[in-house]
Amino acid sequence: MTRNIRIIPAILTDNPQTLESMVRQSATFTDYVQIDIMDGQFVPSHSVTWQQLSSIPIGIDWEAHLMINKPEEQLKHFKQAGAGKAIFHYEAVPDPLKVISAARSLDLSVGIALNPETSIDTVLPFTDKLDGVLFLAVHPGFYGAKFIPEVLEKIAALRRAKPDLKIGIDGGIKESNISSIAKSGVDEICVGSAIFLQPQPAESYRKLLAIANEEST
Repeated sequence: MTRNIRIIPAILTDNPQTLESMVRQSATFTDYVQIDIMDGQFVPSHSVTWQQLSSIPIGIDWEAHLMINKPEEQLKHFKQAGAGKAIFHYEAVPDPLKVISAARSLDLSVGIALNPETSIDTVLPFTDKLDGVLFLAVHPGFYGAKFIPEVLEKIAALRRAKPDLKIGIDGGIKESNISSIAKSGVDEICVGSAIFLQPQPAESYRKLLAIANEEST
């Protein structure tokens, strides 16, 4: 089955001015971005906060990738800042269903992210309550981390188990591996450094998008 794969630019920064500049830049070539949120606890790095996001005009649709502990306590703030979707980490919460319910009560779309070592069996019981599953192909927290190819096997397994589930991948994606990623069964590919750290981000985005959709099956 051919899939129409979406490339989602992933914005990671701890500087509000840089965030605003990256959002403006993204708006020249896409209508949707992911903004990475890190608390320095679930992952060692910090990023922009919901308070800073609330003060920045974000003129395109976006989702919040919450690499934080206790995400349910901050969902309302990201909703107020303009997020349409929240993605939280399975490893960060004792009760994923509680977070899913909290997001639904705020009319947020909700996804769950899995670190590279986490089994797909952990999410199979409640995939019908999610808008998607996001696989981390790196250990989260930094731009440019090394891609872990074994994650593609888990994507393929989840695709077989849940043919209609929206599946995404995030981390370590570049021109040299996006073909194999596209063939694994993903719907969405979140890309950070292979877009924003390139000389011409818009051109890099369009090239990755073209390669992914040439190779998807």
